[in-house]
Amino acid sequence: MALELIPIGTILAVLTNQVIKTAQAAKDVLFEKDSFRVLSKHLFDIEPVLRELQLRELNDSQAVRLALESLEANVKKANTLVEKYRGRSRFYLLIKCRHIVKEVQQVTRDIGQSLAALSLTNAEVLTEISEQVDRLQNEMQRVELQTSRSQLQILDRLDQGIKDQKSDQAFANDILEEIAQAVGVPVEPSEISKELQSFRKEKEEAASRKERAEELFLGQVIELLSRADAARDYEEVKSRYLQRVQVIEKYGSQEYIPPLNAFTCPINGTVMVDPVSLPTGTTCEKAAIEGWLEQGERTDPETGEFLHETSLRSNIRLRQSIEEWRELNYCLGIRSCRAKLLSGFDQLMDEALAQMRDLMREDSVNKDWVSIGGLIDTTIDILGSSHNKDVKKEVLVTLKDAVEGHARNKEQVIESKGWDLIVPCLGRDSSISKAGVTLLYELLQDRSGWNVPTCRKLSEQSSAILFLVTLLRGSARESAEYAKKILNKLIEMDKENISRAARSGWYKPLIDCIVQGPDSSRISAAKSLIDMELVDSSLEVIGKEGIILPLLEMITGNLEAKELSLSALVKLLSCRANKELLATAGGVPRVIKVMVDPQERTFIITRCCEVLGKLTSEGDGIRFIVDGNGSPLELDPILAKLLEFQMARNTSQSVLKPTLHTILAICKPEPELVKKAVMTASGISAILPLLDESDSDIREVAVSLLFHFSQHEPEGVVEYLLRPRRLEALVGFLENDNNGEVQMAAAGLLANLPKSEVGLTMKLIELDGLSVLIKLLRSGKMQAKENALSALFRFTDPANIESQHVAVGLGLYPLLVNLLRVGSVTAKARAAALIGNLSLNSTKLSISTKPSRLCFCFRPRVPLCPAHGGVCSVESTFCLLRANALSYLVELLGGEVQETAYEAIQALSTLVRDGPMNRGASVLHEAEAIKPALEILTWGTEPLKEEALKFLEKVFQSKEMVELYGSSAKLLLASITGRNIHVDGNLGRAATNVLALIERYSKSSTSIIPGLFA
Repeated sequence: MALELIPIGTILAVLTNQVIKTAQAAKDVLFEKDSFRVLSKHLFDIEPVLRELQLRELNDSQAVRLALESLEANVKKANTLVEKYRGRSRFYLLIKCRHIVKEVQQVTRDIGQSLAALSLTNAEVLTEISEQVDRLQNEMQRVELQTSRSQLQILDRLDQGIKDQKSDQAFANDILEEIAQAVGVPVEPSEISKELQSFRKEKEEAASRKERAEELFLGQVIELLSRADAARDYEEVKSRYLQRVQVIEKYGSQEYIPPLNAFTCPINGTVMVDPVSLPTGTTCEKAAIEGWLEQGERTDPETGEFLHETSLRSNIRLRQSIEEWRELNYCLGIRSCRAKLLSGFDQLMDEALAQMRDLMREDSVNKDWVSIGGLIDTTIDILGSSHNKDVKKEVLVTLKDAVEGHARNKEQVIESKGWDLIVPCLGRDSSISKAGVTLLYELLQDRSGWNVPTCRKLSEQSSAILFLVTLLRGSARESAEYAKKILNKLIEMDKENISRAARSGWYKPLIDCIVQGPDSSRISAAKSLIDMELVDSSLEVIGKEGIILPLLEMITGNLEAKELSLSALVKLLSCRANKELLATAGGVPRVIKVMVDPQERTFIITRCCEVLGKLTSEGDGIRFIVDGNGSPLELDPILAKLLEFQMARNTSQSVLKPTLHTILAICKPEPELVKKAVMTASGISAILPLLDESDSDIREVAVSLLFHFSQHEPEGVVEYLLRPRRLEALVGFLENDNNGEVQMAAAGLLANLPKSEVGLTMKLIELDGLSVLIKLLRSGKMQAKENALSALFRFTDPANIESQHVAVGLGLYPLLVNLLRVGSVTAKARAAALIGNLSLNSTKLSISTKPSRLCFCFRPRVPLCPAHGGVCSVESTFCLLRANALSYLVELLGGEVQETAYEAIQALSTLVRDGPMNRGASVLHEAEAIKPALEILTWGTEPLKEEALKFLEKVFQSKEMVELYGSSAKLLLASITGRNIHVDGNLGRAATNVLALIERYSKSSTSIIPGLFA
């Protein structure tokens, strides 16, 4: 019906509905949404204009009707355009996107022009909305639509691929994935198959429209995309393989079918891939004949006939025959590979694996066919069974080729036992591990990047991260790069892998998490660090990476952060290098500030005490108790606070332990602090009750502290030990062979107690304390032996012969003599002093020995002691001669060690203390003890020289000794007196006394020792 017969109002109503319908439809186009959205918006903006015109009385003029007719025609064009592309293949829409954008742009502009014409014919009617209409029609006429840059890049790559006749599967996979992502199609075979089917229909429609150029182009695109993995119909590929396998059965054991002559290009002599025919009927490889013609040749390359026409036509039937021939040979190759792989011979297996790789590189369809033919499963079996490392490496390389860019093969390897066989290969030698990690990396990839489910599966492999970390830290750079990429992805995907990597020796992610991560990550990383078993070298690495300062910062956080950071610091401080890092970072004052805060929770104080305990452990004492500048902190308040914890009734064992250890570590090298702790902080009263604690560690540290404190306040300790069961506990510490430190402290504690407490001595004997001390001399550490020797003085007191007998009866004497020989300087000195104590009673015990009542003629001849003049033995008279101690004591005299020489000369002095002096002096002379005693006057300290002079004064009571040593002694004594016999001072007076003796006896030349002057 002509518009002239239709009322203006009806035309406007119909047109308005058409605009709304088209605008709505434009919103629903699946591709080039931006362009169609612009069109839709403008159409929606026209609607109110048309409705306004319906409310007004328009001039029913020819110009108005023509303007409406133009607008209606252009809206119909827009609607046709929308309908044209609304249900089309999305692949097709992308291919045509340049053209679509131009079409949408043009129809938008056309509608804008029609709207402008309508506005001019109704200017007086549209006065109120003229500004709105003018703006709208100007926008539409000037609209500029563009295809997105990413879409243009895809089209450019696609065009170039078709131009270059790219036939490799990798390119097809990539371009198909890009197209699918651009149009919103999942890269799944089922979805891609549907889209390609729809795309093929577009080609068929182009053919029906006789659009040859578009038909050809679409066919080329389809051919290219069909090579991609996702575009293949697996069942069709499988069916084709099985058909080819049936055909090759008639070839028996033949491994290769030679090509027909027709398959060979007459120009280059090779089997053709893309055969094209000349008008003469000769078929050549397309690239070869194009090159032939480009060189100016105009003859048929096979017949020599002149070419009047050079058009080329694809020889599809021949190409299909060639493809079939190739596929038959592929199947023969696969059959041959299977036989070689199953042969069990390494050489044949190597050949088969190389042949498999060649097949897959020649045609991507063989990736499917080697799988369908069972070669992948067989190859995986060989990986598990072969002991030849070269075969293993070749298997890994072949599997990598088989799965590269092939989702189905990846899934087959991952779901089979291949996964469990590949991961251990990461721990083999460099060639196998490199091939293994390369394969593993490929298995973890999909078309969109990382395959997250597969990565999660890898995380579940207990050894995977350990092997990857080993590769990362190894010398093979390429393997390390792959390992790092995989590890980073595993960590990104699951933060638990941070701790797994750290447990395997890669600490950087854990450290990064604590150094720069958010609070939640820091807390998680700190927990992981605390739970890990780390050796010193690992702790040192972690400390050097800068983890300590962030941990110190966490101390100011919430309770959880505070406890975890302190616990992590405790762990790190097991490495000495980290102690210095903590001290340098100013961490010690921070920790102490938290520890002394009266509002702080007990478990936080416990951690602070543990930090201080670690800082002061391993003999470091107060070295690291410093501020950030390295200046020592004031220790008195710290020690007072620690002792305060001990005295608090409600202090838990978790606080007691670390504080005790810290107190001990601080007090050991600082005697003045010990004194202050005892005198001002009631150290003894704070520590004594801890001996009753149920925890053995607390009791043992308490004993060690009491050892130090008892030097300043022994009486309180004695009173405590004499209570029921206290002394038994102390003896128990002496018997603790598993802790030499505790034995040493317990023995030292006994040594510090007053020797005058006879009741304590006898109680110890009764409780076998004496025998335990003697046992320590046999098997204890040297420090424990030294303290045990000090403790034994109370049992060798010359005034208590009874206890001396008990001690010697328990085997003390031989142990003392042995220590003279092999002990430390302190042990030698104390052993000599103990021998001196025993020897003091030897003369008295020798004289009191009753003679036998037997008749003289029947009395056995017992040799008399040359020193004591009676019958002596070790057990009865404590004789040092019978104990064979004399030579070792003399040896100590000449060692020029003040401490041992002093005690040795006192012990030797007991031989000339009582009874006839000549006897003891003669023994000393025969033992060559006089000369080293004289030499002491040249090197000894003043107290030692005094003892030497006392000794010589007794020796020179013997005229014979004066005659033997007087001359040499005079010179030495004169050097002390300065040749002035009226010298003041103890040393001078002693020297003068000895000189006087020498002068008195030197006038006599009679000797009572036979042969003395021979």
